[in-house]
Amino acid sequence: MKNLNLITSSETICSQPINHQRVTQTQTDFGSAVSVSSWSSWLLVAVVALLTGPIAQAALPAAINGQAVPSLAPILEQVTPAVVNINTKSVQYVRSRNSEFYSWFYGLPNTPRERVTQSLGSGVIVDAVKGLILTNHHVVKDADDISVVLHDGRTYNATLIGSDDGTDVAVIQIEAENLTALPLADSKALRVGDFVVAVGNPFGLGQTVTSGIVSALGRTSLSGLGFQNFIQTDASINPGNSGGALIDLNGSLVGINTAIFSPSGGNVGIGFAIPSSLAERMMRQLVEFGTVRRGSLGMGVQDITERLAQAFDVGQKQGVLVTSVDTDSPADRAGLQPGDIITQLNGDRINNQKQFQNYEGLLELDRQVTIDYLRNDEAKQVFTLISEADRNELKGQELHALLNGTLLSNLPVQYRNRFQGVLIEEIERNSKAWQLGLRAGDLITSVNKGEISSLKQLSESIKRSSKTPLLNIYRNGRNYLLLLEE
Repeated sequence: MKNLNLITSSETICSQPINHQRVTQTQTDFGSAVSVSSWSSWLLVAVVALLTGPIAQAALPAAINGQAVPSLAPILEQVTPAVVNINTKSVQYVRSRNSEFYSWFYGLPNTPRERVTQSLGSGVIVDAVKGLILTNHHVVKDADDISVVLHDGRTYNATLIGSDDGTDVAVIQIEAENLTALPLADSKALRVGDFVVAVGNPFGLGQTVTSGIVSALGRTSLSGLGFQNFIQTDASINPGNSGGALIDLNGSLVGINTAIFSPSGGNVGIGFAIPSSLAERMMRQLVEFGTVRRGSLGMGVQDITERLAQAFDVGQKQGVLVTSVDTDSPADRAGLQPGDIITQLNGDRINNQKQFQNYEGLLELDRQVTIDYLRNDEAKQVFTLISEADRNELKGQELHALLNGTLLSNLPVQYRNRFQGVLIEEIERNSKAWQLGLRAGDLITSVNKGEISSLKQLSESIKRSSKTPLLNIYRNGRNYLLLLEE
């Protein structure tokens, strides 16, 4: 049995021109028992049968009994001008071992070679006046140049407004007139079985339309992707469709196509789209702040095992057990305690730790959060607010100039029983922080010998420090000290 792979549906071409006329054919192996002569005879008979037999499929009539045959054409005439093709180019400089040897042997300069990577994807115009386009983070990630090709053939250079790896949402902008934008539907109103249409640029062929139904809603626990709440559809989604539109039969945007589940990289009828309601929330933050500001409830949780379910007299294994509550966190302010069992967040049922982390990661700042929980077999509900001080991610430069180029986050819940500190989640190569020796995966465990366990504590410790901050860094089982000075 082949392993099924979950892949994003963009197409990447490295260091070669794009040939839209080249079509890759799939060869079928019929086994060694079929000889060449018998295969040729079989093929000849098949061709003759097709030529002399009746037509297998006739074109649909324009009308049946005087009634026009339903068609998606009127809707697509309004929708397709709002779906664009996105081409990106990234330049990387690489040094080969051979060039290093010849450089050393002959005394020649070791000039790195330029490697150009091109990527194809799709996007959706959502604001015709401002030229805002929704697409996927992985379509524009690390791009040096982004160009947008409109439905009418016009091409424009685009500016990256903001991009979020966690939800795979990005916003780019072009300066153009006479644009068409898609209205955003309320994706929460979708039902399994609703008809949907996917529009995008698969395999670089050009704008393509496919149709299907909503196969499932609220898909989570898909490995390799970030925060998840996907629409699943059987409308054909292929490489190059990433960032394209999933629309309803009213011509409104219900999702942004992002990934497929496939053994070979092609469509097998299992595609995933980011709900428009979630994409709109992320877009609003990216336009306003250039990043997505995530909050944390400030508590540790774990799955409820069979034994724990019996011990807490929980009839079914629903919810997560609270194991710790951070001081002055939203959970603490709501009165939650270790031993409580969280069953719902904002009305959405919580079944396990991974689902809890996923929902927590999608919570916005300055929005009220409703928490349903059990305590001593009694159902309770509380409300709390995640404020700016409760953020779960911060860009390093917000804390200190020398941390520029890093993305810092609170330690994921599943690691808090073994480790303590703030995680350096991402770091830009050759940034100031990189030059100081920091790397992705490092843990900042203390500032000026004072232990920290959250971004909030790290921020407060650096701000109140009257001298150069001294960080304790934990990496691969070892600790070392780092002064934040040039």
